[in-house]
Amino acid sequence: MTESFVEKGDDARYGEGYCTDLETIRKMEYPLLNETIYLDHAGTTLYAKSLIGSFSQDMMSNLYGNPHSMSQSSQRSTKRTEDVRLRALQFFNADPDEYDLVFVANATGAIKLVAESFRDLDPRGFWYGYHIDSHTSLVGVREIANMGYECFRDVEVDAWISEFGPEQPRTPKLLAFPAQSNLNGRRLPVRWCKQIRSAASAGGGNIFSLLDAASYVSTAPLEVNDLAPDFVALSFYKIFGFPDLGALIVRKSAARAFERRKFFGGGTVDMVLASGAQWHAKKETSIHEQLEDGTLPFHNIIALGAALDTHKRIYGSMANISAHTGLLAKQVYDSLSSLRHYNRTNVCRIYQSGYGNLALQGPIVAFNLKNSRGEWIPKTDIERLAAARNIHLRSGSVCNPGGTASSLGWSAAALSRHYAAGLRCGDDHDVLDGRPTGVLRISLGAMTNLRDVQSLIQFIKEIYVESVPPVALPASSLKGSVLIAPRFYIESLAVFPIRGCGAFKIPASKSWEVNSEGLAWDQTWCLVHEKTGKGLDEQTYPRMAHILPTVDPERESLLVSYDRTVDPAHDIVRVSCAPPASKGQISLEIPLDWAKTSLVTTSKSDTSSSYKEGTSTQSHFSNLTKTFFSEILGVPCTLARCSSQSTGQFQPPQPSNTCGGRMRKLFRTKASHENGQRSHISSNEPTRPIVSKQSAIHHITQATAVHATRGIAISKPMTAEMFRANIVVAERGNMVDAQKSNAEHHWSSLCIGQDRVYLDVLKNDRRSQTGSSDRTTGTDRAKSFARVIIRQANGENLLGTYAILPTEDVDICESEKFGGKTIAVMDVVFPSSKGE
Repeated sequence: MTESFVEKGDDARYGEGYCTDLETIRKMEYPLLNETIYLDHAGTTLYAKSLIGSFSQDMMSNLYGNPHSMSQSSQRSTKRTEDVRLRALQFFNADPDEYDLVFVANATGAIKLVAESFRDLDPRGFWYGYHIDSHTSLVGVREIANMGYECFRDVEVDAWISEFGPEQPRTPKLLAFPAQSNLNGRRLPVRWCKQIRSAASAGGGNIFSLLDAASYVSTAPLEVNDLAPDFVALSFYKIFGFPDLGALIVRKSAARAFERRKFFGGGTVDMVLASGAQWHAKKETSIHEQLEDGTLPFHNIIALGAALDTHKRIYGSMANISAHTGLLAKQVYDSLSSLRHYNRTNVCRIYQSGYGNLALQGPIVAFNLKNSRGEWIPKTDIERLAAARNIHLRSGSVCNPGGTASSLGWSAAALSRHYAAGLRCGDDHDVLDGRPTGVLRISLGAMTNLRDVQSLIQFIKEIYVESVPPVALPASSLKGSVLIAPRFYIESLAVFPIRGCGAFKIPASKSWEVNSEGLAWDQTWCLVHEKTGKGLDEQTYPRMAHILPTVDPERESLLVSYDRTVDPAHDIVRVSCAPPASKGQISLEIPLDWAKTSLVTTSKSDTSSSYKEGTSTQSHFSNLTKTFFSEILGVPCTLARCSSQSTGQFQPPQPSNTCGGRMRKLFRTKASHENGQRSHISSNEPTRPIVSKQSAIHHITQATAVHATRGIAISKPMTAEMFRANIVVAERGNMVDAQKSNAEHHWSSLCIGQDRVYLDVLKNDRRSQTGSSDRTTGTDRAKSFARVIIRQANGENLLGTYAILPTEDVDICESEKFGGKTIAVMDVVFPSSKGE
């Protein structure tokens, strides 16, 4: 099997053997890949557009019934199922006379079926061995192995097999291993299957092999006849993207392992006595009829037939895919390996090295990044930044606990200790005891192209390769304060243009101005009752949570949309002067240049006391605007401008000539990137400062937010909207726990980013308590948060704090000499407290 791969891979060309050039295939079959870099094919590959069309046409043209009947529609389903079963065996080069194929939900379902059958095979149980590079599902089998288990490395497997002689134990033994590690793509010695079979034949046939081929079959042809495993577990979505279906391939001579399986389901028995005696007769016609409990997922099986046809038409063979992905994986490895910082230290640590040899290595690359000082860069930070560029990869232990621990040098005792301290699979505890807790993984697929690979390399070069020594922010610039921590950064930014409505999450590619009123365009508008002029609040009108404002500087507009799908019973007539975001949304576009709108001035006393004091509001007099908001909320209302920001024409400032840091490179617009300038989104020049708490910048640490949501039933992860926060501050490489929550309450000032924006921290925050609504449901969560005691200060529960520009900066801002200072996602935050 592997020799032909190596021979073909040595001189493989890009996309060789495909039906046409790869770019044409992507354009026709994978339109969702436009502007998307998908590098997680080990999780699942992508389905072709024509596959879905072919399956849909089949469903609309034929009537398929439950296979457990004799009707014409049922027999049609039975025939198609058996045809696809035979084609699947042929696809994996498994002789139907030697092997049978059992349809299951996925590879884990196949593994579980084998494990439970072995548990029932002998009253004493069975012994189990598994390779350290096994997927979590293979490791889990040990929990029901009553005769013991052992975790092996390569040399230990060879030694174990060599010990078998004519005299073998009577209890069954099962050895399981992956054909390819889903962690790093290493291809294991598949010769073990034949060696185990040979040892079993010589000693009574009581030793079995289970091959986990799920990762391997995604990009390589599986030769079951040559490998001779007893059992093979796999998932079809790893190969075709669709359908969600798995298979267990069983060597017929090993089927006796299922003879004493206790559970039976509908369709697997010829006769059952439900009362009087505990007796049933299993079907004896085939292995799959004995093991496929209940009604088969026959629609998915029919879809598998379409997947086989589509796959062959586009790619020709799995050998073509293997050569193509192997070529790209070698290029990824060579490029990452060559990356160096200014001091010649390596940027990447790659956890495998056999790339270019298809017998040893598949198209998966597991790695971590280091800075020029040799410090590990947190994996979740990298994943977030990759997502900002629409690069899809995976981080963590990737369901391979043994391989991850072995690669990273973790002992079982150390992992247990950190688990007791709060470490969990999938969390953002990236670096502990000076080493990573997981890896970054990219995996290639049949439709991966050269641009995908180059985009990944360019991303790492731009953001993480230090070509010059980093310039540290001098501690003397922090106004004499005591530095608390140098590793804080802005995880997310949000403004709330219309009070009580949804957040506008500032894109990671944008910088955002800070002015005398806080973040530009934050709390600038409000909704007021048309008759009384009083401000509307979210608690009284929960649909305000579904009103989503967006500040669009290119259009010089405030775009407001409302998602009708969250409340289907709420029938709203479309009143849109801008294209709707989707079929479920209506939208409204309002100029940021307030002078271009129809206005009426409302007196100060008419506004709700929950809004700013000392400002007059200007109500929008447009019938379109009034209709838009009135129809949504069911009350006559309109939009009002309640900020003192200038009503003049919107004029974004010219980009600053100051060069940002390397991390800022990601957050430049395309135009500014080409010109080497920094992009800005700004409000108009303010006319006078307002430094009340309602105009200040609300910030909260990630630790506080995470701790606040623990023990609360919420359907979605914590977001800035839940806390009405403008800034969420995170800390690199540290565990988020209760002891770190509320750190912001000890801060007296902040220094943020390359522009060195200074903010003074205020106390006694109330805003996060009054606006804790979930935009998904529009329900008030204040009662839920009240049950969680975060911090007691002056008898109040506090979530986050406020910060404002210092008085001197407000004066400068008022005199139009502020210089358009901005902050952005991933800016470094230097918090400080006054020395005691």
